[in-house]
Amino acid sequence: MAVARKIKTLLTVNILVFVGIILFSVYCRIQDRSQELVQIVRSADRRARSRGAKVGSLADRESILQRLDHLEEVVYNQLNGLAKPMGLVEGPGGLGQGGMAATLRDDSHESETKYEEYGYNAQLSDRISLDRSIPDYRPKKCKQMTYPDDLPQISVVFIFVNEALSVILRSVHSVVNHTPSHLLKEIILVDDNSDNVELKFNLDQYVNKRYPGLVKIVRNNKREGLIRARIQGWKAATSPVVGFFDAHVEFNIGWVEPALTRIKEDRKRIILPAIDNIKYNTFEVQQYANAAHGYNWGLWCMYIIPPQDWLDKGDESAPIR
Repeated sequence: MAVARKIKTLLTVNILVFVGIILFSVYCRIQDRSQELVQIVRSADRRARSRGAKVGSLADRESILQRLDHLEEVVYNQLNGLAKPMGLVEGPGGLGQGGMAATLRDDSHESETKYEEYGYNAQLSDRISLDRSIPDYRPKKCKQMTYPDDLPQISVVFIFVNEALSVILRSVHSVVNHTPSHLLKEIILVDDNSDNVELKFNLDQYVNKRYPGLVKIVRNNKREGLIRARIQGWKAATSPVVGFFDAHVEFNIGWVEPALTRIKEDRKRIILPAIDNIKYNTFEVQQYANAAHGYNWGLWCMYIIPPQDWLDKGDESAPIR
């Protein structure tokens, strides 16, 4: 009986040990498997994130491309969609660049008619870009000068009567292109009762779309004359400084800072920038010598040799009284 009991006890112990070994083995396999599953899950998560990043990157790329397409459309509309239907040209390049003389091969009857109507080659003007470059004729010292940061803003007033549309718009483009935006408060176009049709709808539509909020148009109901037209422009101006110009001008780089600096020093000053010449037939920009400006008793504007004390200074950047 005792032997049988011992044998039974040993068998029970062996069975328990065997079962324990099996359970331990199963446990180890479960742990290994769980680690594998964790690795698989992590790997899958990384792949998913990578795919998500790629998808995000593709989405960003598509968004950027769409924006570039939109920008290209905007630029095209600005440079072609507005000017081209009116037969005008915008942007760099083309005839008359650098202020060079330009000519047209087809001197037609229309060209002669426009000569008589405007007093200059309006047909050629229509072929010259509104953004053409012109030479910088400033004296060397003027190019090296610095100016205060807190200059007052300026309102630029153009007076016109039956001027060629391309000439007016080139004046506008030129002042926008060559005036720091923080100094140019507004541009005011005063139409002294023109009867030219293209100076109505076409001009309004162009400036409102091309320069929204920057350009104002004042129209006189009757012909007022140059001085009263200027007063109308002055009344519409909202900046502390107002500049009056003909509507057939082109501005050069650095034109406004010296003028505003002189006015900032003394608000009672009336400043006249140096004026070069645009030839009426070829639109070539010709440099004029520095001169004083005045009037004879017939009130004709005259270019006057600078006074001797100015010449003695030898400083071409100094103002001429």
